[in-house]
Amino acid sequence: MAGAAEGAGVSGERPIRVLVADDQTVVREGIVMLLGLLPGIEVVGAAGDGEEAVRMVAELAPDVVLMDLRMPRCDGVEATRRIRAAHPAIEVVVLTTYADDDSLFPALQAGARGYLTKDAGAEEIARAVADVRSGAGALSPQVQRRLLDRLSGTPAAPAPGTPSGHPVASPVPVPQSQSQSQSQSQPPAALPDGLTVREAEVLALIADGLSNAEIAGELFVSQATVKTHINNLFAKTAVRDRAQAVAYAFRHGIRRSS
Repeated sequence: MAGAAEGAGVSGERPIRVLVADDQTVVREGIVMLLGLLPGIEVVGAAGDGEEAVRMVAELAPDVVLMDLRMPRCDGVEATRRIRAAHPAIEVVVLTTYADDDSLFPALQAGARGYLTKDAGAEEIARAVADVRSGAGALSPQVQRRLLDRLSGTPAAPAPGTPSGHPVASPVPVPQSQSQSQSQSQPPAALPDGLTVREAEVLALIADGLSNAEIAGELFVSQATVKTHINNLFAKTAVRDRAQAVAYAFRHGIRRSS
């Protein structure tokens, strides 16, 4: 793959080795061709179903698997579970047509660290591959919204001053002045798992899809400080990556204050 080799040469880093798993031949070959044009990525194999993907992972040891979900013999969820159990260092990014709850949540629970739909562009796929390889999660904005809808559930009866039908306000306090003196006098709700207010702010921004650099700009701190907060909140909440952090934030109602 010329593109991968050239990209690796420019950066001085080894290209990311990717295995593609999709049962539709035209789609699979199209993805392989697309990835072959991207710098820094080397396609090492292509599987036609989940069973073949599991076998090829053991043989080829890719860094990342791009996994379809609906496949014969062994579907993408089961293949992801088996790959992650046998090869925990190999990451899985789901690339599928489906973004419904019955597809999304089993895939994430099986160990996928990224989830994209097949309308994703080349740049988004490349970024997801790089993100999961570096230890981060890679969820498309649409998938993050699905997580919000599912994990927030039906909102409780709105508190005074809360518009009907909207989620309860974030426990992260808003730093600027507020117009309602009553809300100013009320202390913030207790945060789960011993999170500090700043850690909760960082977590809310992660759930909003911001990168470390964007969080640093938003909070006017250095990226090193952001990384420290992320390490601390990951340890306190027992999450392993950004995908799990997003789920945790939505489950506990930690959202970016408006």
